[in-house]
Amino acid sequence: MVEPLKANVQAQNTETKTFNKSIASETEITPDINGLLPLIQNLDRRITQFISTLQKHRQTEQEYGITWFQKMEIADDETSSQIPANSLISWLQNTFELSLFDLDILTVTLAPEIDREYERLFAYIQDETSHKKPTVDLVLNLYCSNILEKLSRRQHFTTNAPLIYHGLLHLSSESTFLSQHLIINPQVFRLLLNQPGLDSRLTSYCQLRETNISADILYLNPDIQAKLQILVKEDWQKQQPLLLYFQGSDRIGKSNTANFLAQTLEIPLLITDLAKLLEDKSNFQENLQLIWREAWFFQRLLYWENFDILYIPENQIPYQSFLREIEKNRGITIFSGIENWLPTTTGGKGLITITFTIPESSQRREYWQNYLNKLEISIEKKELEILSDRFRLTPDQIADAVMTAYNTTRWQKISETEIENNSNFPTKKPRLSFINLCSAARHQSGHNLTTLARQIQPKYTWDDIVLQQKQLTQLQNICKEAESQNLVHNQWGFATKLSLGKGLNVLFSGTPGTGKTMAAEVIANHLQLDLYKIDLSQIVSKYIGETEKNLNRIFTGATNSNAILLFDEADALFGKRSEIQDSRDRYANIEVSYLLQKMEEYEGIAILTTNFRNNMDKAFERRLRYIIEFSLPDANHRHLIWQKIFPQNAPCSSELDLEFLAQNFEITGANIRNIALTAAFFAADDSRVIEMVHLIRAIRQEYDKMGQILRDKNLGSYIDN
Repeated sequence: MVEPLKANVQAQNTETKTFNKSIASETEITPDINGLLPLIQNLDRRITQFISTLQKHRQTEQEYGITWFQKMEIADDETSSQIPANSLISWLQNTFELSLFDLDILTVTLAPEIDREYERLFAYIQDETSHKKPTVDLVLNLYCSNILEKLSRRQHFTTNAPLIYHGLLHLSSESTFLSQHLIINPQVFRLLLNQPGLDSRLTSYCQLRETNISADILYLNPDIQAKLQILVKEDWQKQQPLLLYFQGSDRIGKSNTANFLAQTLEIPLLITDLAKLLEDKSNFQENLQLIWREAWFFQRLLYWENFDILYIPENQIPYQSFLREIEKNRGITIFSGIENWLPTTTGGKGLITITFTIPESSQRREYWQNYLNKLEISIEKKELEILSDRFRLTPDQIADAVMTAYNTTRWQKISETEIENNSNFPTKKPRLSFINLCSAARHQSGHNLTTLARQIQPKYTWDDIVLQQKQLTQLQNICKEAESQNLVHNQWGFATKLSLGKGLNVLFSGTPGTGKTMAAEVIANHLQLDLYKIDLSQIVSKYIGETEKNLNRIFTGATNSNAILLFDEADALFGKRSEIQDSRDRYANIEVSYLLQKMEEYEGIAILTTNFRNNMDKAFERRLRYIIEFSLPDANHRHLIWQKIFPQNAPCSSELDLEFLAQNFEITGANIRNIALTAAFFAADDSRVIEMVHLIRAIRQEYDKMGQILRDKNLGSYIDN
């Protein structure tokens, strides 16, 4: 079985195909070739000597085993003195405290990665064509001159041995110790052979980025930016570990700054998505070590995205593993998260937090103006102020919003133009619609809320809602206050006097169907803001601590969503704080206090609805900016609602007695809406015209649904309908 290989080896004994000969013919030298060359030459010499002895042994049919190895002599060499001190192999030796024998082991495992001829040689030496990879037995045969030395060298393959302990190589799980294959860590041979790129095991959650980024696109404070550059340069030159935490919701701003720092150091940026990494929790610890070593071995700035995900309770075990790995940090590492860094007893010592905040309104106005100017587009000054005051966006988001609005307007313009033979395309730049700009700005935010709340598309305007003048004025005042927040808080300086309560906390109280949700839609439509409805009855949990977690997720997601939060069914949480009778009562009071705290921290508009204001705690009411009572409409208001409820295209009979309906049926606006819609379907199935007979039938159905008795006197002359 080995004769063909044997003949081939015999033919090459005088000129073995080895690594040093292939290197001599190369014009470009690999960075660590001077470090590897003595080790490879030593391996070649030992292979040649071993094969020569082995051939003689087989030719004379001498006895195998101990006697033969005791007689085998391998010449001493001075390999250790030939390894350059500035080589990577020397760095590896010093860093992990490797002996010369450890380096020989690495060389044997690395050889097939350099030249596949070594696989043929290893198969011949091991007397098995399928054994092309080195084994423990092969290493001991090549580098040990007798059985005693072989026994003593076994310690280099134990779990506490440097090569195994540090993960530079591992052993396959074969049946016997000597038959175990040696498998080199791919990061080690990539380091020694200077192979560029990213470890293939990391590609699903890491990316390597080499960018040319301009400092002009950074909107970090110039002073902080300059200090960061000095800090990372100093620690990089000293090879001193450094931990930075980029805190804030400005994801693009943090990423751009990390890219800029990597460019400053003239090294690539290694980006790791912790959310994706946690999808494989079973291998989390192993993958962590791979990432740290990838950054360390190949001189890369390490940037961890989505750090907050480790704070989730179900990720506590990976979180503790991560903290332990931080202690092993040897380079410059940046963590990116939204929430504040939580101090711990292990991990993160000496960490510096850099806060990334959304630019102030005046800065945002400049960005809006600059991006609009690039497209040669002008808008009204008042519109520019509304966009910059109302939408808390980053420069990149503003740029995207302007381009999106521009293309949307172009599309609408083309759609409105009658095109014949593709010759009548509009050539003039379209005037950007303010509505399109607001819509594009809204699209840039609020994505974090979509999984936590239901988005409502506001359809109602001031013309649709019917309220008493007092309530209508209060709603209008809410809108005016929202429009003037930047002026009062920032330009007039009231923000410096307020640590909390810069937002608008509003309570809508009243029986169901009186227009509370409709009023919220009117406000959202007027302010051109997104509206998200949160059902508090679904947020409150019987499990202690879960309610706070749910609320925290909502307010964290809403921080920069530029959205109005509508908390429905507030009675589920905001009732009077009960007397403490058990631990659950005590915790219910904590939940209320926590929500009050989060509401005061929120700088947007938060609207709460309740059906029973009398159950509200007075301490809670004191923290609200507005409390609006939505009462049942009187006859006059019901008449207005009846008049407004039918769409313009609805085929209504001229004999509809809306005054009669308003005077005789004391119902809410929601009931009137239901009745009108039901009557329309009755008419669609009947005369195709909405008549009183359809409305009376719909009223009967609505009263049945409410479980109320419809008295004959209320029907009057329409009792027979």
